[in-house]
Amino acid sequence: MWQQPHPIFLAELVRRAAGTRHALGRYADLVLETAAFMAAFAVEGPGGYGLGPPLVPAQESYAAVRARAANPTFELAYWSWALEVAQRWRRLLGLAPEPRWAEVAAGMARPLVRGGVYAAMAAPPYTVRDDHPSMLYALGLVPPTRLIYAATMRATLHDALSGWDWDSTWDWDSTWDWDSTWDWDSTWGWDYPAIAMTATRLGDPRTAVEALLMPTAKNTYLPNGHNFQTAALPVYLPGNGGLLAAVALMARGWDAGPRTPGFPGTWHVRHEGLLPSP
Repeated sequence: MWQQPHPIFLAELVRRAAGTRHALGRYADLVLETAAFMAAFAVEGPGGYGLGPPLVPAQESYAAVRARAANPTFELAYWSWALEVAQRWRRLLGLAPEPRWAEVAAGMARPLVRGGVYAAMAAPPYTVRDDHPSMLYALGLVPPTRLIYAATMRATLHDALSGWDWDSTWDWDSTWDWDSTWDWDSTWGWDYPAIAMTATRLGDPRTAVEALLMPTAKNTYLPNGHNFQTAALPVYLPGNGGLLAAVALMARGWDAGPRTPGFPGTWHVRHEGLLPSP
């Protein structure tokens, strides 16, 4: 289910890179039909429009509880943002706004916060600390939305880095000194650039760079450029695509955002041909 907004995200990137007329002519039907499904899929509840149950979230750690899985943090933000983009496409097409899309986008349930950090989802066990730390990506891969508070996401990022599928002692007040066992065996190659995107959106370029350079098996890039995961999966394209997307965000930023936001101020960064991210 978490993949459903992808066509809207990708079509919007095409529009920004290749021009509105080209994108609308080629992808308008795809965007509008995807948004129609998304608006119909959301279910109104006491806390707003929710997702599931059942569902399979991006963090695939909940096979035993899929029948009650609901309102994952990443998906709530992604759903709201994508519906707003689809509504913008309607305006560009000269069409009237779709009331249901606006209602769902503005009325998505807020993600669950437990202990000052975002939970992975709003149903027990709330957060299983393996596989993708997907709640981080509600602000990073997904641009800012009304659903996500930066301060809470910053606490969530620190929480995940200090205890996600590994044993560590991370001193957040030091200058990049830590004593840790970086295994993160259950993660995947695209998690590292996705974490870097979250850190970048939060104004933490040092963490963004460190995320890209984590010395873990799943963050291995072979001489041929491919993201290696295991002997059975030596080519993992989500890792490659994630790295490219993260570096573009870090180097070029986003609309009306700061310059080179993902690199420390002492760095001198050159880039060519990159466009701002949403």
